[in-house]
Amino acid sequence: MQREDLKQLDIPDEPGVYFFKKGKTVLYIGKATSLRDRVRSYFASDLLDARAPTIVQMVAQSDTLEWQQTDSVLEALLLEATLIKRYQPSANVDEKDNKSFNYVVVTKEDFPRVLVVRGRELYQNWSDTKIKNLFGPFPHGLQLREAMKIIRKIFPYRDAKCVPCGTGKNKKCRPCFNRQIRLCPGVCTGEISKTEYAKVIRDICELFSGNFKGFKRRLAKEMQELSKAEKFEEAELRRRQVSALEHIRDVSLIKDERRVAPGGAVRANSTRIESYDVAHTAGTETVAVMTVVEEGEAQKSDYRKFRIHSATNDDTAALREALTRRLNHPEWPLPRVFVVDGGKGQVNAARKILDDVGIDAPVVGVVKNEFHKPERLIGDEAVIALFEKDILLSNSEAHRFGITWHRKRLGKRLI
Repeated sequence: MQREDLKQLDIPDEPGVYFFKKGKTVLYIGKATSLRDRVRSYFASDLLDARAPTIVQMVAQSDTLEWQQTDSVLEALLLEATLIKRYQPSANVDEKDNKSFNYVVVTKEDFPRVLVVRGRELYQNWSDTKIKNLFGPFPHGLQLREAMKIIRKIFPYRDAKCVPCGTGKNKKCRPCFNRQIRLCPGVCTGEISKTEYAKVIRDICELFSGNFKGFKRRLAKEMQELSKAEKFEEAELRRRQVSALEHIRDVSLIKDERRVAPGGAVRANSTRIESYDVAHTAGTETVAVMTVVEEGEAQKSDYRKFRIHSATNDDTAALREALTRRLNHPEWPLPRVFVVDGGKGQVNAARKILDDVGIDAPVVGVVKNEFHKPERLIGDEAVIALFEKDILLSNSEAHRFGITWHRKRLGKRLI
């Protein structure tokens, strides 16, 4: 397809799922907050820089574009996973190994748990005897986790931390934390029966099946039947659920959507570099910092500080904590490259954190010599060649910023 072909299409400025096709073959499926804006991004002049080669090739091969509009971004995200599983589009599958995708597992138990599981863990540790229902693959790890927060508020369920009442370590039927904040229906306290909880699981499974409109119609019909039967409390619950599904506040799924390209490739700012460094003195006052460089300029207003709590004398563990906390801020734009101070250990630690949340961005390590001067860069050679100066500048800024803050904290401690 060419950019000129878009002029013939009346693409809506609404959430939905889109299909790039060649003839009758589906090449790629993606979801969008705005179908119009997302599709247009595939024909931008910087496509080759912003997207993976697989996507660039896919756009060139496609000759048809179709879409399916949805009422919300949450619906689009769930529908995208259902359709990817059904059609197995080559560009989706080739761009990201199945083991890097996320899945929603409903366990085969009297009171099933609902869990988000990484593909590699699914293949290694799960068997059909443990799984009641499996949904996915979901390409966007962060957005799936945000979606699960929304779903759980509407349909509270049991997770891995909830022990059923009277079993295991919960003989006294103590409420789990999520029960206290109304995200668990009371499996841990014996407030819900196996039969009633099975209805909750049925609702969740139908929600994930992709038949969003049919699901809402069923809930609305049940609400009317319960009201006629004068079961007003149950009818009110159904009314709230229907209302929530029709007026989903899925802002968390919309936040700066441009920052993630299809398949997870970062494209929010193709020149943004984030660098991380850890500073401490023999494990005392351990801190980590994040610095940002864009277009060769240090963006000091975007610098961030992290007091490290989980590790005091372990640089790699401190880096993991800092990155994890940074990724809990979806309002911060994602960078083109993540830079860490150190060798393979630090690079691998950062890579795992990013993989776990479904972010497919390159990680570059800055290896220092005995005088703490940059000796070499390790990671994607093409990325290093393109951004070497910015990588070194951001790393230098991280070292300066981290040391300065650490010394200030250490000085206050000594005083």
